[in-house]
Amino acid sequence: MAGLLANSPGPRRLVVLGGALLALSGCSERATHALGLTRDAPDEFRVTTRAPLQIPPTFDLPPPRPGLPRPQEQSERRQAEEALVPQLALTGTPSEESPGQKALVAAAGPPAPPNIRALVTEEAALDRPQRSLADRLEFWKSSPPPGTAVDARRESQRLRENSALGQSVQAGDTPVEQHKRESFLDSITNLF
Repeated sequence: MAGLLANSPGPRRLVVLGGALLALSGCSERATHALGLTRDAPDEFRVTTRAPLQIPPTFDLPPPRPGLPRPQEQSERRQAEEALVPQLALTGTPSEESPGQKALVAAAGPPAPPNIRALVTEEAALDRPQRSLADRLEFWKSSPPPGTAVDARRESQRLRENSALGQSVQAGDTPVEQHKRESFLDSITNLF
């Protein structure tokens, strides 16, 4: 190839180089990733926010100790409580419900029964029309549910290993469920 490039004039050299790069980029995903032709999206489970740095009121601070949480960091539970109850963020302690909050709860009506989810699921199943045989034959494969399901067993194992090694819960990749491809015979039996 070097002899071909040395003997060819300028435009032909560019065409040959362009063709070689195009062929190389189509070879594998590693090559396209190495050349920067593909991009990886960030893992949304690993993105976190940090509290802003604060100037201390006095300079009589104890020396930092590695491994302890930062004093300005709040737990996720505390952040969620502050997002849901703005008074908690302002006062720092949960306060009595305001008259407006009490009126809103009273206007909402009686509390829902404890098995409300099961009742809604049963009613939704009754409302769904039965599929005819022709529909089941024509649309035999149902679409997968939206989103990515996390493999609970492997995720629990990963979290236990991280805890045993003293690593953060964010270390490592979150395992997702791998769906088994069903055979032709399985798809026929699922019709009925």
